[in-house]
Amino acid sequence: MAKLYLKFEQNGQVLKEVFLSQAATTIGRLPDNSVQIDNLAVSGHHARITWEKDHYIVEDLGSLNGTYVNNERVGRATLKNGDQVKIGKHLVEFKHESSVPNFAVAAVKAGPSAPKLEATMMLDTKQAREKLADKNAPSAGSGPLGISRPAWMADPFTAAKDRLGMLSILEGKTDQEKYVLTGKMTMIGKSSMASIKLKGFFAPTTAALISKRDNKYFISPSESKAKVKINGEEVVSQRELNAGDVIEVGKVKAAFSFQD
Repeated sequence: MAKLYLKFEQNGQVLKEVFLSQAATTIGRLPDNSVQIDNLAVSGHHARITWEKDHYIVEDLGSLNGTYVNNERVGRATLKNGDQVKIGKHLVEFKHESSVPNFAVAAVKAGPSAPKLEATMMLDTKQAREKLADKNAPSAGSGPLGISRPAWMADPFTAAKDRLGMLSILEGKTDQEKYVLTGKMTMIGKSSMASIKLKGFFAPTTAALISKRDNKYFISPSESKAKVKINGEEVVSQRELNAGDVIEVGKVKAAFSFQD
C-alpha cells in the first residue's frame, strides 16, 4: 500500500505517516483535509493525490505558494516511488512499492457483480428515454407497462439529475456577472488559475475555494488574510452553501443559487 511521510523540510523529521487507503487524498491547512498541515505557508486546500488507472498523480489546487515535486513546480504530475513533494515548508515523501492499491482491486472485483446506479446513468439519456416512452405511453405516474408507481419514481432520470450551483455577482469587480459551478473545485481570487477572477490591486491571489460533493457545495477561505462571509457571518472553516446565500469575498458580493 502507498504511504506518505510528512516531514519538516529543514531537518527531515517525520511528523506523520499516512496510508493512501482512498482514491483521493487532500493536503492543506484546513481540518477537512486528509493530511492537515497547520502552517500559514500552506493554502486551505493546497494539493490532492489521486489514483488514476495504474498510477498516482499529485495536483496543485491553485495554492498560493505552489506544489513542487523533486524541487520542480508542478500543476499536475505523476508520482513515482521516492518522490519528494514540497508543500510550504514541509516535505511529503511518496512511497509506493505495490502496483495496485487495495481499494482499486476491490473496485474491479465488485464491478461486474455489483451494478450501481451511476453505471446505469451512463447510458445515453435520449436513447434511454426513447426505450422507456413512446407517443402512446401511459401518464408519468405509470411505468412503461402501465403499472402504477410512486410519484418519486415517476422519472428516474430527472430524480438523479445533477444540480449545478451558480453565483450571480451583486457587487464588486469580477470578469463575469454569472458563474456556473461545473467543476469539483472552483477557486476565487486573482490567480491565473482561478475560475472566478477578482479584480483590483489588493485582491487576494486565492481568496476562497468552493468544492462540490454529493450534489452539495461547500466554501472555505484559502488564505488567512482573506475574509469570507456568508449572509454577513465570517466563515472560518468549511461551510455548506444553500440557495439564497449571499457570499462576500473582499469587496465582492455574490448570490448562490441552483441552476434551473
